[in-house]
Amino acid sequence: MFKPILVAVDSSETGELALQAAIGLATESQAQLRIVHVVDVANLNMGAEFPDHSSVSESLLQKGQDVMRNAETAVAVSGLECESSLITIDNLNMRIPEAIADDAETWPADLIVLGTHGRRGLSRLFLGSVAEGVVRVATKPVLLIPGK
Repeated sequence: MFKPILVAVDSSETGELALQAAIGLATESQAQLRIVHVVDVANLNMGAEFPDHSSVSESLLQKGQDVMRNAETAVAVSGLECESSLITIDNLNMRIPEAIADDAETWPADLIVLGTHGRRGLSRLFLGSVAEGVVRVATKPVLLIPGK
């Protein structure tokens, strides 16, 4: 059985589904739960015409804090306790999948839970897939929760 469970959340419906799945697993197995959300401020398109890069970064961090607060509330409502971490990528050598996998290794988690949008074809090619990236780099088992 997986005891320490790490769940990566975002503001999407699939992120919420992953959180609910992780809460269910943690409840059933009496596992520790850790929630993470990654904010990537280093890989903003610097060539874009942002009025103020620091204000865009601050906005992303604020949104990340909101995502974490909502996830922590959902866990508390379920009667569980959790740890949480807002991970900030501030250098160009790190990507979101690596940040999630590294946190799972450091904490250490027995299982990583995250949602997948199930994109295929060109949309997956252009948008990329955090879920696919985590599966590729993680040394821990990964449970993907599909969107509806």
